[in-house]
Amino acid sequence: MSGMEKRQNAIAYYRTSSATNVGDDKDSQHRQRRAVRAYAKENNIRLVGEFYDACVSGEMPLVERESWAGMSEIMEEEGISIVLVESADRLARSLVVQELSVLMMQELGITIMTSAGQNITDDIDPAKVAMRQMAGVFSQYEKQRIVLKLRTAREQIRMREGRCEGRRGYKFTDHDLIKLAKGMRRKRKNRSYRDIADQLFRLGYKTSTGKKFGADQVQKLCRYRLMEGKTA
Repeated sequence: MSGMEKRQNAIAYYRTSSATNVGDDKDSQHRQRRAVRAYAKENNIRLVGEFYDACVSGEMPLVERESWAGMSEIMEEEGISIVLVESADRLARSLVVQELSVLMMQELGITIMTSAGQNITDDIDPAKVAMRQMAGVFSQYEKQRIVLKLRTAREQIRMREGRCEGRRGYKFTDHDLIKLAKGMRRKRKNRSYRDIADQLFRLGYKTSTGKKFGADQVQKLCRYRLMEGKTA
């Protein structure tokens, strides 16, 4: 599209798959926007609208995504036939979803361009179609590899520490509390856990919700094993 004299209108589409910005999706939205806007400026294209699907899997069909209805409406109203994406995997990571999306766009007369200048919807050149499909295969493989890598890491943490997701317990976060509770129990063997909970509350030690520890919670604190200032 470089070298066009007449200015064209287009819609920008962005997608991130992770709420926690893991791996490739870290700072992804900003990166995608910069790439697409730079391409639009260089090729004399006016962005009429920008649509962003957050926390949407690349395996979800385009028509099921929240932004699709709004995109379609504006494109029809404004007579827009170009969609800009950073890369093909922002449209879809699954080869099947990618090819179905391309077919649907072709039927609607819509061209999908990447920020690198690739026309994803071009099916005239068999070599380009093959390259697009190969890229889709590698993108799908990479996504599955990352998912497997993260799952393995979580399992290793869980085996080593007994937990992975969620808020880390006092065993990992408050060594002073554990030492104090264990010290109170050690001084008086017959001292009840409820009595220790009362004493801790008077000293300002509370649960995450601001309440007094229960006897069962104090019992767990006293059973934690401390090693060189750390819990084990």
